Amino acid sequence: MASALCRTASRLRPVQMFRRLRASSDLLSPSSPSPARISDHGDFSLPRSMFTLSCGNERLRMDQRRLLSTSDSGTTSKPSSGESEAKSSGENEKSGGSEGSDGGGSDQKSDRASGKHARGAPVSWMSFFLLFATGAGLVYYYDREKKRHIEDINTNSKAVKEGPSAGKAAIGGPFSLIRDDGKRITEKDLMGKWTILYFGFTHCPDICPDELIKLAAAIDKIKEKSGMDVVPVFISVDPERDTVQQVHEYVKEFHPKLIGLTGTPEEIKSVARSYRVYYMKTEEEDSDYLVDHSIVMYLMSPEMNFVKFYGKNHDVDSLTDGVVKEIRQYRK
Repeated sequence: MASALCRTASRLRPVQMFRRLRASSDLLSPSSPSPARISDHGDFSLPRSMFTLSCGNERLRMDQRRLLSTSDSGTTSKPSSGESEAKSSGENEKSGGSEGSDGGGSDQKSDRASGKHARGAPVSWMSFFLLFATGAGLVYYYDREKKRHIEDINTNSKAVKEGPSAGKAAIGGPFSLIRDDGKRITEKDLMGKWTILYFGFTHCPDICPDELIKLAAAIDKIKEKSGMDVVPVFISVDPERDTVQQVHEYVKEFHPKLIGLTGTPEEIKSVARSYRVYYMKTEEEDSDYLVDHSIVMYLMSPEMNFVKFYGKNHDVDSLTDGVVKEIRQYRK
């Protein structure tokens, strides 16, 4: 605004001076009354005209100084509302531009930094650590769930109680075989005592001897714990080679109370079918062969009714405890 006033004053100076000088020249022009004429009329005198001219010049200088002082005071005074608004808007634009430039610059810097980081290091240590932590967490979670699942299974298996029987298993039945002393007996001759039956053959290399040793040890422990006499019985599934004499010599190697039974192939087949026993020849070289058969012990009640069977997974103690438990429950 001050600059505008200064420019206006500069333009007005020549005009004012021109007017002042013109007015002064008019006083001195021929059209104006001459000094003599003026003095003749008594209106003006030449000194007065010169004084007027000098006063006009002096007034022109005073007006110029006043105009300059006014423009200077306007320049130093506070800006007007329009000027302040223009200045504030300019400052806002400048600040906004600086902020935008700063924001844009920071964004560009961050983008450049991120791009440089992504291009420079595809897999950072932090990402590797997070991947490792995630993998370890998953392994720990699945391991814990597996242990919990196993514990639940064990708990549920222990909590399961035997319910009422819906019927008797179709295991057992009448049979007629030859005892190792040469006497023919039936299932009725075994009634009155608890009996454990095992099917095998005398030429068995390992399984049968191991099972008969386990059975013999369990018989003695059952007697100690329950005071009951349990009769162990061995039934041959190899009637072609297991004669009465062969069976007699074989069973006496394990326990004095062990009874050996054999018979014809038809009789063995019948009793095996009654007790759900599988057997079959596997190899045959001349007279030497093996017999594949079920490895199961059958606990029979004093009425020769099936009570429970025990597989190869039972050791002496578990077999003893299982038989004693069944005997005590039977007494109740």
